[in-house]
Amino acid sequence: MRILRSYLGKVMLKQSLQQKLLQKLSPQQIQVIRLLEVPIMQLDQRIKSEIEENPALEEAEFDGRADGEEPLPEEPKDQDELSMEGYLNDDDYIPSYKLRANNYSPDDEVRETPLSQGPTFHESLMNQLGLHKMTERQQKLAEYIIGNIDDDGYLRRELESIADDLAFSQNIEASEDELRSVLAIIQDFDPAGVGALTLQECLLLQLKRRNQQSETVQLATRIIEKCFTEFSKKHYDKILARTGATEQQLKDALDEILKLNPKPGGGYSNPQERTLQPITPDFVLENHDGILEVTLNEHNTPNLRISPTYTNMLEQLAVKNKRTTQDRDTINFVKQKIDSAKWFIDAIQQRKITLLSTMQAIVNYQRDYFLDGDDKKLRPMILKDIADITGLDVSTISRVANSKYIQTDFGIFPLKWFFSDSIKTDSGEEVSSREVKSILEDAVQGEDKRNPLNDDALAAILKEKGYQVARRTVAKYREKMGIPVARMRKEL
Repeated sequence: MRILRSYLGKVMLKQSLQQKLLQKLSPQQIQVIRLLEVPIMQLDQRIKSEIEENPALEEAEFDGRADGEEPLPEEPKDQDELSMEGYLNDDDYIPSYKLRANNYSPDDEVRETPLSQGPTFHESLMNQLGLHKMTERQQKLAEYIIGNIDDDGYLRRELESIADDLAFSQNIEASEDELRSVLAIIQDFDPAGVGALTLQECLLLQLKRRNQQSETVQLATRIIEKCFTEFSKKHYDKILARTGATEQQLKDALDEILKLNPKPGGGYSNPQERTLQPITPDFVLENHDGILEVTLNEHNTPNLRISPTYTNMLEQLAVKNKRTTQDRDTINFVKQKIDSAKWFIDAIQQRKITLLSTMQAIVNYQRDYFLDGDDKKLRPMILKDIADITGLDVSTISRVANSKYIQTDFGIFPLKWFFSDSIKTDSGEEVSSREVKSILEDAVQGEDKRNPLNDDALAAILKEKGYQVARRTVAKYREKMGIPVARMRKEL
Protein backbone atom coordinates (compact mmCIF):
# COMPACT_ATOMS: atom_id res chain seq x y z
CA MET A 1 0.00 0.00 0.00
CA ARG A 2 2.87 2.34 0.83
CA ILE A 3 4.47 1.61 -2.56
CA LEU A 4 1.18 2.35 -4.32
CA ARG A 5 0.83 5.70 -2.53
CA SER A 6 4.40 6.62 -3.45
CA TYR A 7 3.75 5.76 -7.09
CA LEU A 8 0.51 7.77 -7.19
CA GLY A 9 2.31 10.71 -5.61
CA LYS A 10 4.93 10.72 -8.35
CA VAL A 11 2.23 10.55 -11.01
CA MET A 12 0.38 13.50 -9.47
CA LEU A 13 3.59 15.55 -9.41
CA LYS A 14 3.95 15.06 -13.19
CA GLN A 15 0.51 16.48 -13.92
CA SER A 16 0.45 20.00 -15.34
CA LEU A 17 -2.16 22.51 -16.42
CA GLN A 18 -2.00 23.66 -20.04
CA GLN A 19 -4.04 26.36 -21.72
CA LYS A 20 -4.55 26.44 -25.48
CA LEU A 21 -6.24 29.21 -27.41
CA LEU A 22 -8.17 27.63 -30.27
CA GLN A 23 -10.16 29.58 -32.82
CA LYS A 24 -13.16 27.92 -34.39
CA LEU A 25 -14.45 29.49 -37.58
CA SER A 26 -18.19 29.86 -37.95
CA PRO A 27 -19.96 28.64 -41.12
CA GLN A 28 -20.35 32.30 -42.17
CA GLN A 29 -16.61 32.94 -41.86
CA ILE A 30 -15.84 29.76 -43.81
CA GLN A 31 -18.17 30.91 -46.59
CA VAL A 32 -16.50 34.31 -46.82
CA ILE A 33 -13.01 32.77 -46.88
CA ARG A 34 -13.94 30.35 -49.64
CA LEU A 35 -15.72 32.96 -51.72
CA LEU A 36 -12.71 35.29 -51.52
CA GLU A 37 -10.66 32.73 -53.40
CA VAL A 38 -13.20 32.42 -56.22
CA PRO A 39 -12.56 34.52 -59.37
CA ILE A 40 -15.48 36.15 -61.17
CA MET A 41 -15.72 33.38 -63.78
CA GLN A 42 -16.36 30.78 -61.09
CA LEU A 43 -18.48 32.99 -58.85
CA ASP A 44 -21.48 32.94 -61.19
CA GLN A 45 -21.37 29.16 -61.27
CA ARG A 46 -21.04 29.00 -57.48
CA ILE A 47 -24.11 31.19 -57.08
CA LYS A 48 -26.15 29.09 -59.51
CA SER A 49 -25.10 25.95 -57.67
CA GLU A 50 -26.17 27.45 -54.34
CA ILE A 51 -29.55 28.53 -55.75
CA GLU A 52 -30.12 25.03 -57.10
CA GLU A 53 -29.32 23.38 -53.77
CA ASN A 54 -31.14 25.84 -51.50
CA PRO A 55 -34.80 26.55 -52.40
CA ALA A 56 -34.87 29.44 -49.88
CA LEU A 57 -32.30 31.33 -52.00
CA GLU A 58 -33.40 32.78 -55.29
CA GLU A 59 -32.41 35.28 -57.92
CA ALA A 60 -34.19 38.61 -57.49
CA GLU A 61 -36.36 39.56 -60.43
CA PHE A 62 -35.45 42.58 -62.51
CA ASP A 63 -36.92 45.65 -60.83
CA GLY A 64 -36.16 48.33 -63.39
CA ARG A 65 -33.00 49.51 -61.64
CA ALA A 66 -30.08 50.87 -63.59
CA ASP A 67 -26.73 49.16 -63.27
CA GLY A 68 -25.17 49.98 -59.92
CA GLU A 69 -28.42 51.29 -58.44
CA GLU A 70 -29.34 49.96 -55.01
CA PRO A 71 -32.23 47.46 -54.88
CA LEU A 72 -35.61 48.53 -53.55
CA PRO A 73 -35.98 47.80 -49.85
CA GLU A 74 -37.82 44.61 -49.01
CA GLU A 75 -40.56 44.39 -46.46
CA PRO A 76 -39.09 44.50 -42.96
CA LYS A 77 -38.72 41.13 -41.28
CA ASP A 78 -38.32 40.21 -37.69
CA GLN A 79 -34.57 39.63 -37.44
CA ASP A 80 -35.00 37.60 -34.28
CA GLU A 81 -37.42 35.32 -36.09
CA LEU A 82 -34.77 34.53 -38.70
CA SER A 83 -31.89 34.21 -36.24
CA MET A 84 -30.07 30.90 -36.10
CA GLU A 85 -29.58 31.03 -32.35
CA GLY A 86 -31.47 28.54 -30.27
CA TYR A 87 -32.29 25.99 -32.93
CA LEU A 88 -29.22 25.36 -35.07
CA ASN A 89 -25.65 24.66 -33.97
CA ASP A 90 -22.62 25.49 -36.10
CA ASP A 91 -21.71 21.81 -36.24
CA ASP A 92 -25.11 20.88 -37.67
CA TYR A 93 -24.81 23.11 -40.72
CA ILE A 94 -23.08 21.92 -43.86
CA PRO A 95 -22.53 24.70 -46.44
CA SER A 96 -23.59 23.87 -49.98
CA TYR A 97 -20.37 24.28 -51.89
CA LYS A 98 -20.44 21.33 -54.20
CA LEU A 99 -19.84 22.68 -57.69
CA ARG A 100 -21.83 21.03 -60.43
CA ALA A 101 -21.11 21.11 -64.14
CA ASN A 102 -23.52 22.78 -66.58
CA ASN A 103 -25.64 24.42 -63.89
CA TYR A 104 -27.24 27.02 -66.09
CA SER A 105 -30.65 27.63 -67.47
CA PRO A 106 -31.43 27.48 -71.22
CA ASP A 107 -31.84 31.27 -71.22
CA ASP A 108 -28.24 31.70 -70.08
CA GLU A 109 -26.80 29.24 -72.56
CA VAL A 110 -24.44 30.72 -75.09
CA ARG A 111 -25.34 29.54 -78.57
CA GLU A 112 -22.19 28.67 -80.48
CA THR A 113 -21.51 26.86 -83.71
CA PRO A 114 -20.51 23.31 -82.79
CA LEU A 115 -16.92 22.45 -83.60
CA SER A 116 -15.97 19.30 -85.43
CA GLN A 117 -13.74 17.28 -83.16
CA GLY A 118 -11.45 14.55 -84.46
CA PRO A 119 -10.57 11.39 -82.60
CA THR A 120 -8.73 11.63 -79.33
CA PHE A 121 -5.17 10.40 -78.98
CA HIS A 122 -6.14 6.99 -77.60
CA GLU A 123 -8.99 6.63 -80.10
CA SER A 124 -6.49 7.25 -82.91
CA LEU A 125 -4.23 4.50 -81.57
CA MET A 126 -7.14 2.08 -81.29
CA ASN A 127 -8.22 2.90 -84.86
CA GLN A 128 -4.71 2.13 -86.12
CA LEU A 129 -4.73 -1.10 -84.14
CA GLY A 130 -7.70 -2.26 -86.17
CA LEU A 131 -5.65 -1.95 -89.37
CA HIS A 132 -3.13 -4.58 -88.27
CA LYS A 133 -3.60 -8.32 -88.54
CA MET A 134 -3.19 -9.67 -85.04
CA THR A 135 -4.29 -12.67 -83.07
CA GLU A 136 -7.03 -12.24 -80.50
CA ARG A 137 -4.43 -12.54 -77.76
CA GLN A 138 -2.17 -9.91 -79.31
CA GLN A 139 -5.22 -7.67 -79.72
CA LYS A 140 -6.00 -7.86 -76.00
CA LEU A 141 -2.37 -7.20 -75.05
CA ALA A 142 -2.15 -4.25 -77.42
CA GLU A 143 -5.38 -2.73 -76.13
CA TYR A 144 -4.11 -3.01 -72.56
CA ILE A 145 -0.79 -1.42 -73.47
CA ILE A 146 -2.51 1.44 -75.29
CA GLY A 147 -4.65 2.01 -72.23
CA ASN A 148 -1.47 2.55 -70.21
CA ILE A 149 0.06 5.08 -72.62
CA ASP A 150 -0.25 8.57 -71.12
CA ASP A 151 -1.43 11.74 -72.85
CA ASP A 152 2.15 12.68 -73.78
CA GLY A 153 2.49 9.45 -75.73
CA TYR A 154 4.75 7.57 -73.29
CA LEU A 155 4.41 4.15 -71.72
CA ARG A 156 5.78 5.11 -68.32
CA ARG A 157 5.12 1.73 -66.70
CA GLU A 158 7.53 -1.18 -66.66
CA LEU A 159 6.51 -4.13 -68.82
CA GLU A 160 6.92 -6.34 -65.76
CA SER A 161 4.23 -4.32 -63.93
CA ILE A 162 1.90 -4.54 -66.93
CA ALA A 163 2.43 -8.32 -67.03
CA ASP A 164 1.50 -8.56 -63.35
CA ASP A 165 -1.65 -6.48 -63.91
CA LEU A 166 -2.71 -8.67 -66.84
CA ALA A 167 -2.31 -11.80 -64.74
CA PHE A 168 -4.24 -10.32 -61.84
CA SER A 169 -7.06 -8.45 -63.62
CA GLN A 170 -7.58 -10.48 -66.81
CA ASN A 171 -6.02 -13.83 -65.96
CA ILE A 172 -3.64 -13.50 -68.94
CA GLU A 173 -0.11 -14.80 -68.47
CA ALA A 174 2.24 -12.77 -70.68
CA SER A 175 6.01 -12.56 -70.63
CA GLU A 176 7.96 -9.31 -70.96
CA ASP A 177 9.30 -10.46 -74.33
CA GLU A 178 5.77 -11.02 -75.63
CA LEU A 179 4.66 -7.61 -74.42
CA ARG A 180 7.75 -6.02 -75.95
CA SER A 181 6.95 -7.52 -79.35
CA VAL A 182 3.40 -6.15 -79.19
CA LEU A 183 4.72 -2.78 -78.05
CA ALA A 184 7.04 -2.73 -81.08
CA ILE A 185 3.95 -2.90 -83.30
CA ILE A 186 2.38 0.05 -81.46
CA GLN A 187 5.61 2.04 -81.76
CA ASP A 188 5.16 1.94 -85.53
CA PHE A 189 1.87 3.83 -85.17
CA ASP A 190 1.47 7.54 -85.75
CA PRO A 191 2.52 9.90 -84.35
CA ALA A 192 6.16 8.91 -84.52
CA GLY A 193 7.65 8.24 -81.08
CA VAL A 194 4.46 6.94 -79.51
CA GLY A 195 4.79 4.15 -76.96
CA ALA A 196 8.34 5.00 -75.96
CA LEU A 197 9.47 4.17 -72.45
CA THR A 198 11.89 7.11 -72.21
CA LEU A 199 12.63 10.39 -73.92
CA GLN A 200 15.76 8.87 -75.44
CA GLU A 201 13.73 6.05 -77.00
CA CYS A 202 11.08 8.52 -78.17
CA LEU A 203 13.66 10.58 -80.08
CA LEU A 204 15.28 7.47 -81.58
CA LEU A 205 11.91 6.16 -82.80
CA GLN A 206 11.37 9.44 -84.63
CA LEU A 207 14.87 9.53 -86.08
CA LYS A 208 14.39 6.03 -87.51
CA ARG A 209 11.64 7.44 -89.73
CA ARG A 210 13.93 10.13 -91.11
CA ASN A 211 16.14 9.73 -94.17
CA GLN A 212 18.68 7.14 -93.03
CA GLN A 213 20.99 8.04 -95.92
CA SER A 214 21.45 11.53 -94.50
CA GLU A 215 24.75 12.03 -92.68
CA THR A 216 23.05 14.60 -90.45
CA VAL A 217 20.38 12.08 -89.40
CA GLN A 218 23.06 9.45 -88.83
CA LEU A 219 25.02 11.82 -86.57
CA ALA A 220 21.87 12.85 -84.73
CA THR A 221 21.10 9.17 -84.10
CA ARG A 222 24.63 8.54 -82.79
CA ILE A 223 24.33 11.53 -80.45
CA ILE A 224 21.05 10.29 -78.95
CA GLU A 225 22.26 6.68 -78.75
CA LYS A 226 25.78 7.22 -77.44
CA CYS A 227 25.90 10.75 -76.02
CA PHE A 228 22.43 11.31 -74.61
CA THR A 229 23.67 12.40 -71.17
CA GLU A 230 26.08 14.89 -72.74
CA PHE A 231 23.31 16.10 -75.08
CA SER A 232 20.85 16.66 -72.23
CA LYS A 233 23.48 18.65 -70.31
CA LYS A 234 24.70 20.49 -73.42
CA HIS A 235 28.28 19.31 -73.02
CA TYR A 236 29.02 19.98 -76.68
CA ASP A 237 32.80 19.74 -76.31
CA LYS A 238 32.46 16.16 -75.07
CA ILE A 239 30.12 15.30 -77.94
CA LEU A 240 32.61 16.69 -80.47
CA ALA A 241 35.37 14.64 -78.89
CA ARG A 242 33.38 11.40 -78.88
CA THR A 243 31.86 11.71 -82.35
CA GLY A 244 34.75 13.38 -84.20
CA ALA A 245 32.28 15.72 -85.86
CA THR A 246 32.98 19.33 -86.79
CA GLU A 247 31.12 22.18 -85.10
CA GLN A 248 28.99 22.75 -88.21
CA GLN A 249 28.12 19.05 -88.46
CA LEU A 250 27.18 19.05 -84.79
CA LYS A 251 25.08 22.18 -85.23
CA ASP A 252 23.20 20.58 -88.15
CA ALA A 253 22.60 17.40 -86.13
CA LEU A 254 21.32 19.39 -83.15
CA ASP A 255 18.96 21.30 -85.44
CA GLU A 256 17.66 17.94 -86.69
CA ILE A 257 17.08 16.75 -83.12
CA LEU A 258 15.29 19.96 -82.18
CA LYS A 259 12.74 19.27 -84.93
CA LEU A 260 11.63 16.13 -83.08
CA ASN A 261 8.61 16.12 -80.79
CA PRO A 262 9.39 15.23 -77.14
CA LYS A 263 5.66 14.77 -76.46
CA PRO A 264 4.18 12.97 -79.49
CA GLY A 265 0.76 12.65 -77.86
CA GLY A 266 0.48 16.36 -77.12
CA GLY A 267 -1.09 17.20 -80.45
CA TYR A 268 -4.10 15.05 -79.60
CA SER A 269 -5.02 16.85 -76.38
CA ASN A 270 -8.66 17.59 -75.71
CA PRO A 271 -9.60 20.49 -78.04
CA GLN A 272 -11.45 22.15 -75.18
CA GLU A 273 -8.28 22.03 -73.07
CA ARG A 274 -6.16 23.43 -75.91
CA THR A 275 -8.47 26.37 -76.45
CA LEU A 276 -7.19 29.49 -74.74
CA GLN A 277 -9.89 30.72 -72.41
CA PRO A 278 -10.40 34.48 -72.48
CA ILE A 279 -9.61 36.22 -69.22
CA THR A 280 -12.55 37.89 -67.54
CA PRO A 281 -11.27 40.62 -65.20
CA ASP A 282 -12.60 40.75 -61.66
CA PHE A 283 -11.94 44.50 -61.42
CA VAL A 284 -12.18 47.40 -63.84
CA LEU A 285 -10.00 50.49 -63.37
CA GLU A 286 -10.97 53.74 -65.07
CA ASN A 287 -8.92 56.92 -65.14
CA HIS A 288 -11.13 60.01 -65.09
CA ASP A 289 -8.64 62.87 -65.53
CA GLY A 290 -6.35 61.56 -62.82
CA ILE A 291 -9.12 60.19 -60.60
CA LEU A 292 -8.74 56.41 -60.47
CA GLU A 293 -12.03 54.58 -59.99
CA VAL A 294 -12.15 50.87 -59.18
CA THR A 295 -15.30 48.83 -59.74
CA LEU A 296 -16.12 45.15 -59.47
CA ASN A 297 -17.05 43.35 -62.65
CA GLU A 298 -20.55 42.21 -61.69
CA HIS A 299 -22.22 42.36 -65.08
CA ASN A 300 -23.47 38.76 -65.00
CA THR A 301 -23.67 38.30 -61.24
CA PRO A 302 -27.32 37.99 -60.20
CA ASN A 303 -28.92 39.83 -57.31
CA LEU A 304 -29.98 37.43 -54.57
CA ARG A 305 -32.79 37.42 -52.08
CA ILE A 306 -34.50 35.09 -49.60
CA SER A 307 -37.53 33.41 -51.11
CA PRO A 308 -40.78 35.12 -49.96
CA THR A 309 -42.46 31.72 -50.21
CA TYR A 310 -40.21 30.33 -47.50
CA THR A 311 -40.49 33.38 -45.22
CA ASN A 312 -44.29 33.30 -45.52
CA MET A 313 -44.29 29.58 -44.77
CA LEU A 314 -42.22 30.18 -41.65
CA GLU A 315 -44.50 32.98 -40.48
CA GLN A 316 -47.60 30.83 -40.93
CA LEU A 317 -46.10 27.98 -38.97
CA ALA A 318 -44.90 30.34 -36.23
CA VAL A 319 -48.44 31.63 -35.44
CA LYS A 320 -49.98 28.17 -35.50
CA ASN A 321 -51.40 27.29 -32.05
CA LYS A 322 -50.94 23.53 -32.13
CA ARG A 323 -47.87 22.17 -33.82
CA THR A 324 -47.40 18.57 -34.75
CA THR A 325 -44.07 16.80 -34.90
CA GLN A 326 -44.15 17.27 -38.66
CA ASP A 327 -44.71 21.02 -38.17
CA ARG A 328 -41.66 21.26 -35.90
CA ASP A 329 -39.54 19.36 -38.41
CA THR A 330 -40.75 21.67 -41.16
CA ILE A 331 -39.92 24.75 -39.07
CA ASN A 332 -36.40 23.47 -38.44
CA PHE A 333 -35.91 22.68 -42.11
CA VAL A 334 -37.23 26.05 -43.31
CA LYS A 335 -35.19 27.97 -40.71
CA GLN A 336 -32.06 26.12 -41.72
CA LYS A 337 -32.58 26.90 -45.40
CA ILE A 338 -33.40 30.55 -44.72
CA ASP A 339 -30.37 31.01 -42.52
CA SER A 340 -28.20 29.25 -45.07
CA ALA A 341 -29.49 31.64 -47.73
CA LYS A 342 -28.96 34.63 -45.45
CA TRP A 343 -25.39 33.58 -44.67
CA PHE A 344 -24.64 33.14 -48.35
CA ILE A 345 -26.03 36.57 -49.24
CA ASP A 346 -24.03 38.14 -46.42
CA ALA A 347 -20.90 36.27 -47.56
CA ILE A 348 -21.32 37.58 -51.10
CA GLN A 349 -21.67 41.11 -49.76
CA GLN A 350 -18.65 40.71 -47.47
CA ARG A 351 -16.67 39.36 -50.43
CA LYS A 352 -17.54 42.47 -52.42
CA ILE A 353 -16.49 44.82 -49.60
CA THR A 354 -13.21 42.96 -49.01
CA LEU A 355 -12.31 42.79 -52.70
CA LEU A 356 -12.99 46.47 -53.30
CA SER A 357 -11.13 47.67 -50.21
CA THR A 358 -8.12 45.52 -51.10
CA MET A 359 -8.04 46.57 -54.74
CA GLN A 360 -8.48 50.23 -53.83
CA ALA A 361 -5.54 49.97 -51.43
CA ILE A 362 -3.40 48.44 -54.19
CA VAL A 363 -4.37 51.19 -56.64
CA ASN A 364 -3.61 53.91 -54.09
CA TYR A 365 -0.28 52.31 -53.24
CA GLN A 366 0.71 52.01 -56.91
CA ARG A 367 -1.02 55.22 -58.03
CA ASP A 368 1.89 56.49 -60.14
CA TYR A 369 1.97 53.24 -62.08
CA PHE A 370 -1.79 53.05 -62.68
CA LEU A 371 -1.85 56.58 -64.08
CA ASP A 372 0.13 55.65 -67.19
CA GLY A 373 1.26 52.03 -66.92
CA ASP A 374 5.00 52.77 -66.74
CA ASP A 375 6.65 49.67 -65.23
CA LYS A 376 9.46 51.76 -63.79
CA LYS A 377 6.95 53.48 -61.52
CA LEU A 378 5.97 50.25 -59.76
CA ARG A 379 6.79 50.48 -56.07
CA PRO A 380 8.04 47.51 -54.04
CA MET A 381 4.93 46.03 -52.46
CA ILE A 382 4.34 42.90 -50.39
CA LEU A 383 1.15 41.42 -48.98
CA LYS A 384 1.82 42.89 -45.54
CA ASP A 385 1.84 46.44 -46.96
CA ILE A 386 -1.76 46.07 -48.15
CA ALA A 387 -2.75 44.18 -45.01
CA ASP A 388 -1.53 47.08 -42.86
CA ILE A 389 -3.47 49.59 -44.95
CA THR A 390 -6.76 47.67 -44.99
CA GLY A 391 -6.53 46.19 -41.51
CA LEU A 392 -7.09 42.74 -43.01
CA ASP A 393 -5.03 39.64 -42.38
CA VAL A 394 -2.16 38.82 -44.74
CA SER A 395 -3.83 35.52 -45.61
CA THR A 396 -6.96 37.43 -46.64
CA ILE A 397 -4.94 39.68 -48.96
CA SER A 398 -3.33 36.57 -50.42
CA ARG A 399 -6.72 35.04 -51.16
CA VAL A 400 -7.91 38.22 -52.84
CA ALA A 401 -4.77 38.47 -55.00
CA ASN A 402 -4.89 34.83 -56.03
CA SER A 403 -6.47 34.14 -59.46
CA LYS A 404 -7.87 37.68 -59.79
CA TYR A 405 -7.36 40.10 -62.68
CA ILE A 406 -7.84 43.81 -63.22
CA GLN A 407 -8.62 45.56 -66.49
CA THR A 408 -6.79 48.84 -67.08
CA ASP A 409 -6.39 51.21 -70.01
CA PHE A 410 -3.09 49.50 -70.82
CA GLY A 411 -4.04 45.84 -70.45
CA ILE A 412 -5.39 43.13 -68.16
CA PHE A 413 -3.07 42.06 -65.35
CA PRO A 414 -3.14 39.45 -62.57
CA LEU A 415 -3.11 41.06 -59.14
CA LYS A 416 -0.05 39.01 -58.21
CA TRP A 417 1.92 40.94 -60.82
CA PHE A 418 1.85 44.12 -58.73
CA PHE A 419 3.54 42.49 -55.73
CA SER A 420 7.33 42.41 -55.61
CA ASP A 421 10.21 42.59 -53.16
CA SER A 422 12.38 45.66 -52.74
CA ILE A 423 16.06 46.11 -53.56
CA LYS A 424 18.26 49.01 -52.53
CA THR A 425 20.41 50.86 -55.04
CA ASP A 426 23.82 52.34 -54.30
CA SER A 427 22.08 55.61 -53.51
CA GLY A 428 19.92 53.93 -50.85
CA GLU A 429 16.72 54.14 -52.90
CA GLU A 430 14.38 51.17 -52.66
CA VAL A 431 13.15 49.91 -56.03
CA SER A 432 10.98 47.00 -57.10
CA SER A 433 12.72 43.71 -57.78
CA ARG A 434 10.75 43.70 -61.02
CA GLU A 435 13.15 46.32 -62.34
CA VAL A 436 16.08 44.02 -61.53
CA LYS A 437 14.35 41.10 -63.26
CA SER A 438 13.86 43.26 -66.33
CA ILE A 439 17.61 43.99 -66.44
CA LEU A 440 18.38 40.28 -66.06
CA GLU A 441 16.01 39.40 -68.88
CA ASP A 442 17.60 41.96 -71.21
CA ALA A 443 21.08 40.71 -70.32
CA VAL A 444 20.21 37.09 -71.07
CA GLN A 445 18.52 37.96 -74.35
CA GLY A 446 21.56 39.93 -75.50
CA GLU A 447 24.24 37.48 -74.35
CA ASP A 448 26.57 35.51 -76.57
CA LYS A 449 24.88 32.10 -76.71
CA ARG A 450 28.23 30.42 -77.37
CA ASN A 451 29.41 31.79 -74.04
CA PRO A 452 26.33 32.63 -71.95
CA LEU A 453 26.51 34.74 -68.81
CA ASN A 454 26.75 32.87 -65.52
CA ASP A 455 25.22 34.17 -62.29
CA ASP A 456 28.43 35.94 -61.26
CA ALA A 457 28.51 37.81 -64.58
CA LEU A 458 24.85 38.76 -64.22
CA ALA A 459 25.49 40.03 -60.68
CA ALA A 460 28.37 42.14 -62.05
CA ILE A 461 26.05 43.68 -64.68
CA LEU A 462 23.58 44.61 -61.95
CA LYS A 463 26.38 46.09 -59.85
CA GLU A 464 27.43 48.29 -62.78
CA LYS A 465 23.86 49.63 -62.90
CA GLY A 466 23.88 50.40 -59.19
CA TYR A 467 22.18 47.30 -57.79
CA GLN A 468 24.06 45.44 -55.08
CA VAL A 469 22.65 41.94 -55.61
CA ALA A 470 24.40 38.79 -54.41
CA ARG A 471 24.98 35.91 -56.79
CA ARG A 472 22.57 33.65 -54.87
CA THR A 473 19.87 36.33 -55.21
CA VAL A 474 20.51 36.47 -58.95
CA ALA A 475 20.10 32.69 -59.07
CA LYS A 476 16.80 32.95 -57.18
CA TYR A 477 15.41 35.57 -59.57
CA ARG A 478 16.65 33.65 -62.60
CA GLU A 479 14.89 30.49 -61.43
CA LYS A 480 11.66 32.39 -60.76
CA MET A 481 11.83 33.80 -64.29
CA GLY A 482 12.27 30.31 -65.72
CA ILE A 483 15.75 31.07 -67.11
CA PRO A 484 18.04 27.99 -67.15
CA VAL A 485 21.62 28.08 -65.87
CA ALA A 486 24.29 29.34 -68.27
CA ARG A 487 25.36 25.85 -69.33
CA MET A 488 21.82 24.98 -70.44
CA ARG A 489 21.57 28.20 -72.49
CA LYS A 490 24.70 27.44 -74.47
CA GLU A 491 24.35 27.14 -78.24
CA LEU A 492 26.77 26.43 -81.06
